[in-house]
Amino acid sequence: MQTLDWVVVGLFFLVMIGIGIYSYTKNHSSDDFFVGGGKVPWWLSGVSHHVSGHSGVVFVAYAGIAYTYGITIYFWWAVAIGLALLVTAKWVAPRWPRLREKLGIQSPTEYMALRFGLPAQQVTAWTGVLIKLLDIGAKWASMGILLSGFTGLPIWTGIILSGAVSLIYVAIGGLWADLVTDFVQFIVQLIAGIVIFVGVFSYLGGPSSLITMWGDLPDGHASPFNGSYTPLWIFLFIIVKFFDYSGGNWNLAARFISTPNGEDAKKAARLSAVLYFVWPLLIFLPMVAAPLIFPDLTDPAQQLYPMLTTTFMPAGLVGLVLAALFASTMGMTVSDINALTAVVQRDILPTMNKKFKEIKNDTGKQSLLIARLLTILFTILTITVGLNQERFGGVIGLIITWFSALVGPMAVPLIFGQFSRFKYSNGPVAIYSILSGVVGFAITQLTNIIPADIATAFPLLVTLIVFFLGGYINKKRGLEVSAEVDELLEYLATGKNDTIKEENKTVNM
Repeated sequence: MQTLDWVVVGLFFLVMIGIGIYSYTKNHSSDDFFVGGGKVPWWLSGVSHHVSGHSGVVFVAYAGIAYTYGITIYFWWAVAIGLALLVTAKWVAPRWPRLREKLGIQSPTEYMALRFGLPAQQVTAWTGVLIKLLDIGAKWASMGILLSGFTGLPIWTGIILSGAVSLIYVAIGGLWADLVTDFVQFIVQLIAGIVIFVGVFSYLGGPSSLITMWGDLPDGHASPFNGSYTPLWIFLFIIVKFFDYSGGNWNLAARFISTPNGEDAKKAARLSAVLYFVWPLLIFLPMVAAPLIFPDLTDPAQQLYPMLTTTFMPAGLVGLVLAALFASTMGMTVSDINALTAVVQRDILPTMNKKFKEIKNDTGKQSLLIARLLTILFTILTITVGLNQERFGGVIGLIITWFSALVGPMAVPLIFGQFSRFKYSNGPVAIYSILSGVVGFAITQLTNIIPADIATAFPLLVTLIVFFLGGYINKKRGLEVSAEVDELLEYLATGKNDTIKEENKTVNM
């Protein structure tokens, strides 16, 4: 890192803070702070959904996989998410803004109190919040590790630096600041990716090397399926990512909730899908080609991307790459904090204190003030977790694994609870299905009886079975579904207000 590189990183952080200050004027209530008042353009929502869907792990762990196994990383990660989002665009994304229109929700779990009852909502909310706190702390720690790898500075420096900047702009600007910074961060990532892509393939002989390199790479590096990444594993991974990217990961649900209507939510999901099909090729192909340039890396996950950067980037642009790494992690982390705060303010605190229930119904500055204070609180808490990563030893890694495994089980009631087909799966069924997914995860961790191809998706599959079976039993028992729930599910399926809005647009034109 030279002086010019630090100047670039500093300018990047100043832009982030500036966007937060600019976004301040767009927030008049918690509705603006958490879901942009339902006025977020579909293209901005789509780009933000994409940026908020991945972190610095793409440039670390996934770089190691690309170096070791080849192009399979593109197929099992990027293509899998892209396909999952195409399904999301058709069936799930339009329902999120309709929930906001019908019930005025500002958090993804808020509607569950009506659909499944308060106990099921609280189980989902509390479990998600506790895991998210540690998960976000681990992401701050990963940012510190990335900065240390580039500069040699202590890990705590990167945690404090990225955390402090994020705290300023998200506490001031809320979701609007998060969305706009995501767009800027995507541009930064794109520029850095293009520069490295051009540098690597110019070094290998020009555009023709994109075709000729495959014969020189190790066996299997040109195959979509390599090592443990089998067709069955990838198919099940698509199912897992469907629940994750359709809204099981709360920050991604917020991107759909914030759009004006169902049609815009569809467009946002499709745009995010297209970006997952295209953008990762720019990032992963230089990593796949890296064995031809650095044939003897002992720890590619830690070494590869810094070596690509320092080899092919001039002074100043190294700082741009580091800014891109900050951007990737900060985009996901800040959106996580915004969604986490929404769940706590809207779904947990009102059940604990009547005053917070009154604030929940407030549409003015009081709800906005609480939103900002909670955002500051949770940002500080997660930074503290990141700073104390050594005290957790291997627990941080374990928590990340737990979060990845539990997103699916927690997402099944959250996503399928919006469909009339599953209306007989009530509150107790939702709780039992989540708990069964946790048990399924424990089985994969404590025993070797589950085949490796299935282990990743096993907790989700168990949850699905219990959720479907419980609903079927309730239906056979003659369980009555309340008229209120029936009405909600019918509205989510048809979206009549969406049609009315489109007709009004036509008349006005």
